[in-house]
Amino acid sequence: MLKRFVPILLIFVSIASVTGSSSLAKYLFSMLGPEGMTAWRLFFSSLMLIFIFKPWRKPVSKQAWKYIIVYGLALGFMNLSFYYAIERIPIGIAVAIELTGPIIVAMCSARKLLDFIWLAIAIIGLVSLLPIHQANSSLDPYGLLFALCAGSCWALYIITGRKAGQLQGSSSVAIASGLVCCIIFPISVWHNGMAMFSLDVLPLAFVVAVLASAIPYALDVITLPRVSALTFSTLMSLTPVLGAISGFIFLEEKLTCNQWISISLIIVSSIGTVLSIGHKPKIDSVNQ
Repeated sequence: MLKRFVPILLIFVSIASVTGSSSLAKYLFSMLGPEGMTAWRLFFSSLMLIFIFKPWRKPVSKQAWKYIIVYGLALGFMNLSFYYAIERIPIGIAVAIELTGPIIVAMCSARKLLDFIWLAIAIIGLVSLLPIHQANSSLDPYGLLFALCAGSCWALYIITGRKAGQLQGSSSVAIASGLVCCIIFPISVWHNGMAMFSLDVLPLAFVVAVLASAIPYALDVITLPRVSALTFSTLMSLTPVLGAISGFIFLEEKLTCNQWISISLIIVSSIGTVLSIGHKPKIDSVNQ
């Protein structure tokens, strides 16, 4: 009985690691800003991924390059947009809005009325977070916009990552991460100057990369073969809750009752989408 719950526990540890890294990254924004944290996260993550997947072992075809480049840009700007978002709005809200990206991708295979009901619930939750009424007037509109941008990049990341993986295998993520790091890192150095290389910051930036990438990737390798894709996706839908809890514990971010309701609607939509899609053999095409 205990063995059945260990993979689920590890999934929660993986989610907690990612959300905890967001709280630490936000704490470091005063020293590096979102650009600097994105640059160091990509740098350290790229080193780990290159070491693990050894992309030089397999030549990259011209067709694969097209998808890997877009995949890398989506990965980089997803991270950058998300950090810009949590600089301005609570982590739990940013994660919930970002989650709409995968929901939209999943809905590309929608066939039943129920599928569109889940989408409508997500839209209601998203709209209720917008600062168009008094309850959410305190939310920075730019923060919400960046969170939506992160969700859009996440959707593009899923689409191009799937194709890049089919053409190049697991090494595609290492190549993509390295490429976008070469773009964002110089921009960050130009923006932050020598503060980028402060010895007070580097160890913590490395910890962020480990929490956000190394630990989740390692735990996913352990858990994915032991749980169904349906179970894994459903549990991942709870990320906004742990994000909000992390923000409250480490950053004293408090959400209003209406904001919790909005987040809950997006989570319900995500879980409902997973359950609905889970009864189908697979998503035939994300472009339908």
